[in-house]
Amino acid sequence: MTETPPTRFVRVVAGVICDARGRILLAQRTGASDLGGLWEFPGGKIDPGESPEHALARELDEELGIQAEVGEAVITVPQMYPDKRLTLDVRHVTRWQGNPRGREGQALLWVPPRKLARYRMPPADRPVVAALQQPDRYLVTPDVGPLTAGLTGAELEVAEQSWLDALERALATGISRVQLRAPSADPQRWARLAASAVELCQRISAEVLVNGDLELAARLGAGVHLRSDQLGAHRDRPVDPGLPLAASCHTVDDLRAAERLGCNFVVLGNVLPTATHPGRKGIGWEAFAAMREHVSMPIYAIGGLGIQQMDQARLHGAQGIAAIRGLWAD
Repeated sequence: MTETPPTRFVRVVAGVICDARGRILLAQRTGASDLGGLWEFPGGKIDPGESPEHALARELDEELGIQAEVGEAVITVPQMYPDKRLTLDVRHVTRWQGNPRGREGQALLWVPPRKLARYRMPPADRPVVAALQQPDRYLVTPDVGPLTAGLTGAELEVAEQSWLDALERALATGISRVQLRAPSADPQRWARLAASAVELCQRISAEVLVNGDLELAARLGAGVHLRSDQLGAHRDRPVDPGLPLAASCHTVDDLRAAERLGCNFVVLGNVLPTATHPGRKGIGWEAFAAMREHVSMPIYAIGGLGIQQMDQARLHGAQGIAAIRGLWAD
């Protein structure tokens, strides 16, 4: 039977309130409220005709007794609940007057950013934690196969070293999450090249995942990025809890399957047309956001994107952007 989405829409705004020590303020929902007992970023509903900035300043005065200066956007999260569809607009707050206190009986807690994920939160707040803690760029390496086709001997070694040098330059731009992907490469040569790539990434503590090949990933001590056609082949998480697990998704069913497997994050798209699929239209940002609201894990937008689309990605609930050409050094 087709799922009927709720028809009630609610717009909410929340603040990431950061003190001089870098801690972030969380408020606990009271027992009598919806999702009581869970921790959240302070804020409240946006009234009709009210701007998010005005609504957040008003809510923080009413809830905490502070007069806040609302700063830049963090992320906007569309999230579906059983009884409503919610949009959570999150803003930075680094300056305010007054001493925050729970004026509505709610408990407050200052939390170091690295510990935010330890607290049970409503689904819409979980992507906010990821946006604050995890990389906003996910590099997918270009396939080395076409670059080395027909080469032998020294020319082949030079081409592979050139690929590694480009990866190193990409890492130097601040990339800290990488997917190693080479579907057309010679398996034996790719295994050796991937080992060197993993060493490069681990040298600077960048997170690295191998596309599709669980055996190779295990040998290299890397995480795994599952293809969408691999999601149905696993009932349990196929990698150790200490290693990252991700997946490529194209549908809501893919997203839900990835969440059930315990994926740490996924990519969803393609959002815009890409050079690698010239005849395929992108799903567009509205469809991305509509699918995003069914799960609460971090989702990278992929397909025809570069860092210039970062703000638009965050506006539609994305952790950031995943790309090959848009993030590769050459």
